[in-house]
Amino acid sequence: MIGCLCIHGFTGSPEEVAPLADYLRERTDWMIETPTLPGHGSELRLKGIAYDQWIAAAEQAFLALHRRCSVVYVIGFSMGGVIAVYLAEKYPVAKLVLLSAAFYYVNPRQLWRDIREMFANGWKGAREHPLFLRYRNKMMATPFSAVREFRKLVRDVRPRLPRVAAPALIVQGEKDGIVPLKSAYYLYERIGSSEKKLLFLPNSYHHVCHSTDRHVLFAEVETFLRAAHAHHCKSPHNMV
Repeated sequence: MIGCLCIHGFTGSPEEVAPLADYLRERTDWMIETPTLPGHGSELRLKGIAYDQWIAAAEQAFLALHRRCSVVYVIGFSMGGVIAVYLAEKYPVAKLVLLSAAFYYVNPRQLWRDIREMFANGWKGAREHPLFLRYRNKMMATPFSAVREFRKLVRDVRPRLPRVAAPALIVQGEKDGIVPLKSAYYLYERIGSSEKKLLFLPNSYHHVCHSTDRHVLFAEVETFLRAAHAHHCKSPHNMV
């Protein structure tokens, strides 16, 4: 049995990865899980939540899948990509898909500039607007302590990158206003995986699963996950 864990982003919900999860559900018989991280979901309650609670929730979800499935893939979006790297360094993750993984991210001021520019451009790219509006509301509802925890998480996970062995697909939207392109290049250079691929989506914003190129993304992810890989993942006795 194959399992696939899909992890959403900071201040997000499983909805961020739902289109990809649904696509894989329709085309495979895999067991696909999309957990909600503590303090996240349709209503944000991030006050007093520490980043290790996000990691612990993802670990729990991974281990529950691993008990039922001999092979487990992990897909992480944005902050979920950072958590996915943590899991791949510590556990026998068979393959790793990193979507807009937030190892670098722009500051809120840049995000506001992007939003203002979009309004000035008279709603061009309207498809992305509801997501940006939701971001604006979220930024109001996100305590600074949560942003600090997010940054701590990235600092904690970065040094683990060279120790990751799982084959990795690194995906980045070229129009992403939240995670810059250099994050994808950084990941590609630093990750220890001997099998790794970089996929740029020219028409995609941060939410790659909801962007114009999503069908290209879904097909690429499916091909990558179905391909036989040459390198064995860590065996369970390597767990630490």
